[in-house]
Amino acid sequence: MSRFVVTGTNTDIGKTVLAAALTQALDGCYWKPVQAGLEDGTDAQRVAALTGLPDDRILPEAWRLRTPASPHHAADLEGVRIDADALILPACDRPLVIEGAGGALVPLNDEVLFADVFARWGLPVVVCASTALGTINHSLMTLEVLRGRGAPVLGVAFIGAANDSSEEAIVRFGRVKRLGRLPWLESLTPETLRTGFASGFDVGDFA
Repeated sequence: MSRFVVTGTNTDIGKTVLAAALTQALDGCYWKPVQAGLEDGTDAQRVAALTGLPDDRILPEAWRLRTPASPHHAADLEGVRIDADALILPACDRPLVIEGAGGALVPLNDEVLFADVFARWGLPVVVCASTALGTINHSLMTLEVLRGRGAPVLGVAFIGAANDSSEEAIVRFGRVKRLGRLPWLESLTPETLRTGFASGFDVGDFA
Protein backbone atom coordinates (compact mmCIF):
# COMPACT_ATOMS: atom_id res chain seq x y z
CA MET A 1 0.00 0.00 0.00
CA SER A 2 1.06 3.60 -0.64
CA ARG A 3 2.58 5.43 2.32
CA PHE A 4 3.43 9.13 2.51
CA VAL A 5 4.98 11.56 4.94
CA VAL A 6 3.48 15.04 5.20
CA THR A 7 5.77 17.75 6.55
CA GLY A 8 5.80 21.51 6.32
CA THR A 9 8.04 24.51 5.94
CA ASN A 10 6.81 25.78 9.30
CA THR A 11 4.15 25.21 11.92
CA ASP A 12 0.54 26.41 11.55
CA ILE A 13 0.52 26.53 7.76
CA GLY A 14 -2.26 24.02 7.20
CA LYS A 15 -0.27 20.79 7.26
CA THR A 16 -2.88 18.93 9.29
CA VAL A 17 -5.66 20.04 6.95
CA LEU A 18 -3.66 18.87 3.92
CA ALA A 19 -2.91 15.56 5.64
CA ALA A 20 -6.62 15.14 6.34
CA ALA A 21 -7.49 15.93 2.73
CA LEU A 22 -4.95 13.41 1.43
CA THR A 23 -6.10 10.71 3.86
CA GLN A 24 -9.70 11.33 2.79
CA ALA A 25 -8.85 11.30 -0.93
CA LEU A 26 -6.92 8.03 -0.61
CA ASP A 27 -9.55 6.49 1.70
CA GLY A 28 -6.62 5.63 3.90
CA CYS A 29 -5.31 5.73 7.46
CA TYR A 30 -3.73 8.64 9.33
CA TRP A 31 -0.88 8.55 11.85
CA LYS A 32 0.77 11.36 13.82
CA PRO A 33 3.73 9.69 15.57
CA VAL A 34 4.28 12.44 18.14
CA GLN A 35 1.61 14.80 19.45
CA ALA A 36 2.80 17.72 21.58
CA GLY A 37 -0.11 19.63 23.08
CA LEU A 38 -3.35 18.05 24.25
CA GLU A 39 -5.44 20.80 25.87
CA ASP A 40 -6.92 22.20 22.65
CA GLY A 41 -7.41 18.80 21.05
CA THR A 42 -5.00 16.73 19.01
CA ASP A 43 -4.24 16.74 15.31
CA ALA A 44 -5.59 13.19 15.13
CA GLN A 45 -8.90 14.37 16.54
CA ARG A 46 -9.00 17.18 14.01
CA VAL A 47 -8.28 14.81 11.14
CA ALA A 48 -11.04 12.49 12.35
CA ALA A 49 -13.50 15.39 12.35
CA LEU A 50 -12.37 16.68 8.95
CA THR A 51 -12.46 13.33 7.20
CA GLY A 52 -15.38 11.57 8.85
CA LEU A 53 -13.29 8.39 8.79
CA PRO A 54 -13.97 5.63 11.35
CA ASP A 55 -11.89 5.56 14.51
CA ASP A 56 -9.82 2.57 13.45
CA ARG A 57 -8.39 4.59 10.55
CA ILE A 58 -6.94 7.19 12.91
CA LEU A 59 -3.98 5.35 14.37
CA PRO A 60 -2.79 6.06 17.93
CA GLU A 61 0.24 8.26 18.49
CA ALA A 62 3.47 6.71 19.72
CA TRP A 63 3.99 9.66 22.09
CA ARG A 64 1.34 12.00 23.51
CA LEU A 65 2.80 15.00 25.31
CA ARG A 66 0.74 17.59 27.17
CA THR A 67 2.93 20.61 26.45
CA PRO A 68 2.38 22.53 23.16
CA ALA A 69 6.06 22.84 22.25
CA SER A 70 8.74 21.22 20.16
CA PRO A 71 8.56 17.48 20.93
CA HIS A 72 12.05 17.34 22.43
CA HIS A 73 11.27 20.21 24.80
CA ALA A 74 7.81 18.92 25.69
CA ALA A 75 9.33 15.54 26.47
CA ASP A 76 12.02 17.12 28.67
CA LEU A 77 9.39 19.03 30.63
CA GLU A 78 7.45 15.83 31.20
CA GLY A 79 10.45 13.76 32.20
CA VAL A 80 10.50 11.43 29.20
CA ARG A 81 12.70 10.90 26.17
CA ILE A 82 11.37 10.17 22.70
CA ASP A 83 13.12 7.11 21.31
CA ALA A 84 13.33 7.85 17.60
CA ASP A 85 14.38 4.28 16.83
CA ALA A 86 11.08 3.09 18.30
CA LEU A 87 9.08 5.03 15.71
CA ILE A 88 8.15 2.01 13.63
CA LEU A 89 5.61 2.39 10.84
CA PRO A 90 2.26 0.98 11.96
CA ALA A 91 0.45 -1.76 10.11
CA CYS A 92 -2.37 -0.60 7.87
CA ASP A 93 -4.07 -2.40 5.01
CA ARG A 94 -4.82 0.91 3.28
CA PRO A 95 -2.76 3.89 2.13
CA LEU A 96 -1.09 5.53 5.11
CA VAL A 97 -0.59 9.26 5.62
CA ILE A 98 1.96 10.19 8.30
CA GLU A 99 2.12 13.74 9.64
CA GLY A 100 5.24 15.13 11.25
CA ALA A 101 5.27 17.91 13.83
CA GLY A 102 6.08 21.43 12.66
CA GLY A 103 8.81 21.43 10.04
CA ALA A 104 11.43 18.96 8.88
CA LEU A 105 14.08 20.15 11.33
CA VAL A 106 11.98 19.86 14.48
CA PRO A 107 13.92 17.87 17.12
CA LEU A 108 12.58 14.66 18.59
CA ASN A 109 15.34 14.46 21.19
CA ASP A 110 18.84 15.87 21.68
CA GLU A 111 20.23 13.96 18.72
CA VAL A 112 17.51 13.25 16.15
CA LEU A 113 15.40 15.53 13.95
CA PHE A 114 12.22 14.57 12.14
CA ALA A 115 14.12 14.77 8.83
CA ASP A 116 16.43 12.01 10.07
CA VAL A 117 13.46 9.74 10.75
CA PHE A 118 11.90 10.57 7.38
CA ALA A 119 15.14 9.53 5.70
CA ARG A 120 15.24 6.27 7.64
CA TRP A 121 11.68 5.44 6.63
CA GLY A 122 12.49 6.17 2.99
CA LEU A 123 8.90 7.14 2.21
CA PRO A 124 7.95 9.85 -0.29
CA VAL A 125 7.63 13.20 1.45
CA VAL A 126 4.97 15.80 0.67
CA VAL A 127 6.19 19.27 1.62
CA CYS A 128 3.38 21.65 2.58
CA ALA A 129 4.25 25.25 1.76
CA SER A 130 2.31 28.42 2.38
CA THR A 131 1.84 30.79 -0.55
CA ALA A 132 2.41 33.82 1.72
CA LEU A 133 5.45 36.09 1.84
CA GLY A 134 8.63 34.23 2.83
CA THR A 135 7.58 30.92 1.36
CA ILE A 136 10.34 30.76 -1.26
CA ASN A 137 13.15 30.81 1.28
CA HIS A 138 11.43 28.45 3.72
CA SER A 139 10.44 26.00 1.00
CA LEU A 140 13.82 25.83 -0.72
CA MET A 141 15.62 25.32 2.59
CA THR A 142 13.22 22.53 3.54
CA LEU A 143 13.79 20.78 0.21
CA GLU A 144 17.57 21.02 0.60
CA VAL A 145 17.44 19.67 4.14
CA LEU A 146 15.35 16.65 3.16
CA ARG A 147 17.46 15.80 0.13
CA GLY A 148 20.67 16.31 2.07
CA ARG A 149 19.56 13.60 4.46
CA GLY A 150 18.43 11.29 1.68
CA ALA A 151 14.67 11.63 2.22
CA PRO A 152 12.81 11.22 -1.10
CA VAL A 153 10.63 14.24 -1.92
CA LEU A 154 7.41 13.55 -3.82
CA GLY A 155 6.58 17.21 -4.36
CA VAL A 156 5.22 20.42 -2.88
CA ALA A 157 1.61 21.02 -1.88
CA PHE A 158 0.84 24.73 -1.68
CA ILE A 159 -1.69 26.06 0.79
CA GLY A 160 -3.37 29.45 0.55
CA ALA A 161 -4.30 31.98 -2.10
CA ALA A 162 -2.76 31.56 -5.54
CA ASN A 163 0.73 33.07 -5.87
CA ASP A 164 1.99 32.04 -9.29
CA SER A 165 5.35 33.81 -9.02
CA SER A 166 6.35 32.23 -5.70
CA GLU A 167 5.03 28.80 -6.64
CA GLU A 168 6.91 28.84 -9.95
CA ALA A 169 10.14 29.94 -8.26
CA ILE A 170 9.94 27.14 -5.71
CA VAL A 171 9.27 24.54 -8.39
CA ARG A 172 12.09 25.83 -10.61
CA PHE A 173 14.83 26.45 -8.05
CA GLY A 174 13.79 23.48 -5.94
CA ARG A 175 13.62 21.13 -8.95
CA VAL A 176 10.44 19.71 -7.47
CA LYS A 177 7.00 18.66 -8.65
CA ARG A 178 4.08 20.97 -7.95
CA LEU A 179 1.44 18.61 -6.57
CA GLY A 180 -1.27 21.25 -6.36
CA ARG A 181 -2.71 23.97 -4.16
CA LEU A 182 -5.35 23.84 -1.44
CA PRO A 183 -7.02 27.23 -0.95
CA TRP A 184 -8.08 28.52 2.45
CA LEU A 185 -11.61 27.27 2.92
CA GLU A 186 -14.07 29.58 4.68
CA SER A 187 -16.11 26.62 5.86
CA LEU A 188 -13.98 23.63 6.72
CA THR A 189 -16.03 20.42 6.61
CA PRO A 190 -15.43 16.93 5.19
CA GLU A 191 -17.41 17.99 2.11
CA THR A 192 -15.62 21.29 1.45
CA LEU A 193 -12.26 19.67 2.11
CA ARG A 194 -12.99 16.89 -0.36
CA THR A 195 -14.07 19.39 -3.01
CA GLY A 196 -11.11 21.70 -2.39
CA PHE A 197 -8.57 18.91 -2.66
CA ALA A 198 -10.19 17.40 -5.76
CA SER A 199 -10.17 20.78 -7.53
CA GLY A 200 -6.49 21.44 -6.82
CA PHE A 201 -4.80 18.03 -6.92
CA ASP A 202 -4.64 14.89 -9.04
CA VAL A 203 -4.99 11.93 -6.70
CA GLY A 204 -3.09 9.89 -9.28
CA ASP A 205 0.10 11.67 -8.17
CA PHE A 206 -0.23 9.76 -4.91
CA ALA A 207 -0.73 6.30 -6.39
